[in-house]
Amino acid sequence: MELEKVTALNKKIRVILVTDGDKVAQQAVENIGSSLGLRCISASGGNPTPIGGKKIVELLKTVPRDPVLVMFDDKGREEKAEGERALEYVANHPDIEVLGAVAVASNTHCIHGVHADACIDCQGHVIDSSVDKKGEIKKKDACDCEPVITGDTVDVLNDVEVPVIIGVGDIGKMDKHDDLSRGAPITRKAIEEILERSGIDYVR
Repeated sequence: MELEKVTALNKKIRVILVTDGDKVAQQAVENIGSSLGLRCISASGGNPTPIGGKKIVELLKTVPRDPVLVMFDDKGREEKAEGERALEYVANHPDIEVLGAVAVASNTHCIHGVHADACIDCQGHVIDSSVDKKGEIKKKDACDCEPVITGDTVDVLNDVEVPVIIGVGDIGKMDKHDDLSRGAPITRKAIEEILERSGIDYVR
């Protein structure tokens, strides 16, 4: 399946959700999108997410082609805030097809977390263990059969349909392992993993 132009012929717009949106994350996501031949809704970047889900869908309908990267951020809040509410609206919209989500770990407490299909550690390895904000592998509990990502904007992923969830540490950071000067390789790998699992060709 190749990258296609978005048409009005009942075609859903394919998106990849990214649960981070601060300045560093925004720059990383924008640069990765450009290098992979993807579109990015830059207006969704912010800490917290500065626009609502309805506006994001309106912007998605203007893109010349998909898939599209969209950012969401709750600015560390434990409860469902701007980012999660916007994500929920976009993911449930009938004109949107969610390909997957990059679930970003943070130090936020009192949250459930979300099960991930895989994680990318700070060394760029695809693993079946959880990672923390630094992208380091967390000790696996005996009851853990799959990785769990805990972050301020990830709990809502439990309430929407997301075919592929890939967990990572803090985008553009991870003790410089995902530094912008290096092309944010950990985050890029996570997005590539979603594209590959979705059967979508992309610029390599």
